[in-house]
Amino acid sequence: MNGIQEVGSSILLGSTASLGFVDDRCLGFKGVFVSLSEDLSKLGISPKKVFYNLGVEELVDEALKRGEGFLASNGALVVSTGERTGRSPKDRYIVKEASSEGEIWWGEINKPTSEDRFLHLLRRISEYLNSGDVFVFDGFAGADRDYSLRIRVVTRKAWHSLFARTLFIRPSADELKTFSPQFTVIDASDDFRLDPNRDGFGSEVSIVLNFKDRMLLIAGSGYGGEIKKGIFSVMNYLLPKQGVFPMHCSANVGKSGDTALFFGLSGTGKTSLSADPERSLIGDDEHGWSPKGVFNFEGGCYAKCINLSKEKEPQIYNAIRFGSICENVVVSKSSGDIDFSDSSITENTRATYPVEYIPNCITSGIGGHPKNIFFLACDAFGVLPPIARLTPQMAMYHFLSGYTAKLAGTEVGILEPVAVFSPCFGAPFLPLHPMTYARMLGDNMKKHGAKCWLVNTGWVGGGYGEGERIKIEYTRAMLRAALNGDLDDVEFSPHPFFKVLVPRACPGVPPSVLDPEGLWREKDRYRAAANKLASLFGENFKKFKGEVIPSDILEAQPCTL
Repeated sequence: MNGIQEVGSSILLGSTASLGFVDDRCLGFKGVFVSLSEDLSKLGISPKKVFYNLGVEELVDEALKRGEGFLASNGALVVSTGERTGRSPKDRYIVKEASSEGEIWWGEINKPTSEDRFLHLLRRISEYLNSGDVFVFDGFAGADRDYSLRIRVVTRKAWHSLFARTLFIRPSADELKTFSPQFTVIDASDDFRLDPNRDGFGSEVSIVLNFKDRMLLIAGSGYGGEIKKGIFSVMNYLLPKQGVFPMHCSANVGKSGDTALFFGLSGTGKTSLSADPERSLIGDDEHGWSPKGVFNFEGGCYAKCINLSKEKEPQIYNAIRFGSICENVVVSKSSGDIDFSDSSITENTRATYPVEYIPNCITSGIGGHPKNIFFLACDAFGVLPPIARLTPQMAMYHFLSGYTAKLAGTEVGILEPVAVFSPCFGAPFLPLHPMTYARMLGDNMKKHGAKCWLVNTGWVGGGYGEGERIKIEYTRAMLRAALNGDLDDVEFSPHPFFKVLVPRACPGVPPSVLDPEGLWREKDRYRAAANKLASLFGENFKKFKGEVIPSDILEAQPCTL
């Protein structure tokens, strides 16, 4: 393919040597084509062909032709991410350089690497990409153009370009004509592996952020989430400087225009509970809270789909169709149907789809200031109340804690529930100290009068293996009551261990369900389990020792009895 050709509404670029050539049909795009050629050349990237901002059909076609995946019976593109079926946090680095060094929260999450090693990795990836074709997506992170980031995603695989097109915000034709990226992602995927001895990284995989040069390099991993969460980390670094609170949460809007936020780690129900038929979805995972209100960072959703069913989660189930991608799911060879219950490849099966695939979504990606904030925790110990109200100080404490639990059997070596604490419900994506984000939460809650709730989507009446997981119908009823103001005049009592304020009654929920201790047959065992979890909260908070944590936040810490 030489020169530039139109294919439907998409543009395919030929070899980079001829990017400057344009025919009469593409004159409006000449500037961006020349800029693209120059930008890639500066990075040492001169591939055989460049495919620029292809549409869905073209990207699916390229992925199928290249053997990157196949179509399931519902039309979704099914792909494998190789050995890495999730993110690789131990292989994530940030370049240590003068412009950002004093701001980064260095430690196990944000490990430093040098500028020389970054340049070495860039050369190695460029050499690899030059041996074949690349796909380029130009778009935005951030629905509010006052705070959006222009991003360019360069990938070896077509499905990764489709992933970027699905997850980020797609530009208009006019926006593309003058597009220049502010941050570039270069993803060599899992076909390119590092040599730890030669390349100086700890494994065959490396994900490296460079804030000075505004680049993210991905090598050795095929997991699509590295692209998505890499840009989320960038937004978490840049937006606080603009007075915007970046959040790892989903968001929706009620019929009266009230916005709600849902924070939670993987498996807590963030995506499922925000996809509510009675409310309009803004987004399922990443948002900013600006002086104007809430806005989505993305143009699509990335749902965990293990045990997904049409009966329990119809909106998500129906959204998985042509134009979406399913990662690491098992498909029947005879019918082509996806078996969402099969975890033989991984528990972390994922599906991407454009946000507009959800009925009644907010296509602008923008909402007002939130009236209600929900912290979701899948408590496998079975001791947290199903719902509780938090004061602003309690909210900041639980936000800094970011609690949920891993279940027995979900990972090798886990034989009983394990408490997981991830500050701000997203520690792997925080370049700055968690207190930076906690202050923004507290300030915004006070300024806009938002209420905050702790919701246990896990076990009641006993821990995992003994009690029962709380019915999603009850959880939805409790959320509905909080959203509608039905809990405003209800009497609340402080929990003896966790201090949070537990309602005595809730419409649509049996009173017994609201009493976590009452559901246990043996009260002594409940108190022992509650003591254990309360002490784990305290142990976790010791990592902030030496940090300036206001005393009223520390007073919200659970107590042992």
